[in-house]
Amino acid sequence: MTEPVKGPASYFPSIEKKYGRPIVEWQRVVRDAYPAKHMELVAVLKDQHGMGHGHANAVVAYTLAQDGLK
Repeated sequence: MTEPVKGPASYFPSIEKKYGRPIVEWQRVVRDAYPAKHMELVAVLKDQHGMGHGHANAVVAYTLAQDGLK
């Protein structure tokens, strides 16, 4: 039995569907904006790419955790 996805990754299917790009591409946008702080990275996704706050926050949180920057 597969456990349900929890945390920021639970948003990924809806992010990919709504914004038409895979998560790895959104993570590249975040990483290209390093060394900005968490909320600055969220603002990049919101202001430059039209992403909603919750979705942007999920991508940023997941990416920072993956990169050991959280």
